[in-house]
Amino acid sequence: MTTIWHASPNWSNGSVSNYVRRRPRLLDLRTAVREAVGRVAVGSRRRPRISLIIPARNEELLLPRLLDTVEHAREQYRHGRAAIEVIVADNVSTDRTAAIARDRGCQVVTVEKRIIAAVRNGGAASARAEMLAFVDADARIHPQTFNAIDDALGSGRNVAGASGVHLERMSLGIAVTYAFMLSFVWITKMDTGVTFSRRDAFEASGGYRETMLFAEDVRLLVDLRRWGKARGMRLIRTTQAKAIFSMRKFDEFGDWHYVTRMVTLPFRWLLLRRSAEQFVRRYWYDARG
Repeated sequence: MTTIWHASPNWSNGSVSNYVRRRPRLLDLRTAVREAVGRVAVGSRRRPRISLIIPARNEELLLPRLLDTVEHAREQYRHGRAAIEVIVADNVSTDRTAAIARDRGCQVVTVEKRIIAAVRNGGAASARAEMLAFVDADARIHPQTFNAIDDALGSGRNVAGASGVHLERMSLGIAVTYAFMLSFVWITKMDTGVTFSRRDAFEASGGYRETMLFAEDVRLLVDLRRWGKARGMRLIRTTQAKAIFSMRKFDEFGDWHYVTRMVTLPFRWLLLRRSAEQFVRRYWYDARG
């Protein structure tokens, strides 16, 4: 290291020579301290507090709408937008889903396995935060979503939960479906919308079960509740920050389809497995290619 200095005319030769010997070491020490502090600061900035995972396949039409609400919620987050990591788990889309996600600053993870549970797990595997959240690409989230999740999981009393939902539109068939689902929520204390959990609980529970073609989200909450109960924690519903639930399945299959077909699906799965599986694949997997 080269040091440029101007000695005072009142210094003795010994003082000047001591200064020359010590000054490079002082500069080296100060530089090392600044670099170490900088690394810590950068590391803290890069370490997200919440990772939001969005499973997506051919979602170029609706993903931007969701990401607009995600960005708004990030701006409202008390720990700053940089504390939210957004991961789009792309299930080998054939449209611009991945490109849109990258253009919007999301981390994109490609998952080839055509099972929604595997797509969710693939996104979670790349997450770095201690709080994980999941939302479908056709939903929209509340501006206070991340604050609500932080309050729920940061207290240490809750292992996981969900936000609950508002519906995009209403009809008689949808109202009957909603009433049925609401009774399920009251009985089980499990909801939908943005689901979230502690990372350690998610990993200990094995994540989403990839042997399941559907209802993997319900099964995960069951597993998380069991894990949390053994440790004095519970599931929670953060209903002050409900997501907006997409009605596109009702648009495609009719407003009464849940009552006429979905309610009987568990029984058909047991008794008419092949027919039920064909319906499941068409309903959840074939709609977007």
